[in-house]
Amino acid sequence: MKSISRRDLEAMHDDVHRDFLLVNVLPKDTFNRLHIRTSVNVPVDNASFETMMEYVAGSKHREIVLYCASFNCPASTEAAEKLEKAGFTSVYDYEGGTQDWMQHKSAA
Repeated sequence: MKSISRRDLEAMHDDVHRDFLLVNVLPKDTFNRLHIRTSVNVPVDNASFETMMEYVAGSKHREIVLYCASFNCPASTEAAEKLEKAGFTSVYDYEGGTQDWMQHKSAA
């Protein structure tokens, strides 16, 4: 797992040839209230999280960026650790999460 910054994620978004999956790992009701555009929701607390992620990603080798609420939220790091243990090879943790993204996108 590699931690990435908001700028790293922005660069990934800007690269139209980069095929990555952006995943919010919080519960569905939290995702429905606020999330980063283009992301999908796969809650880390789901018992079949790893299986669901493989299905959604299509491969354990696809780049996956995980995020949660903020720097203080441990859910994306927990999710990244689960995926690495399950054999996923390109896992990134955007630790700033929704809060960091929205703060800077609103100011832009």
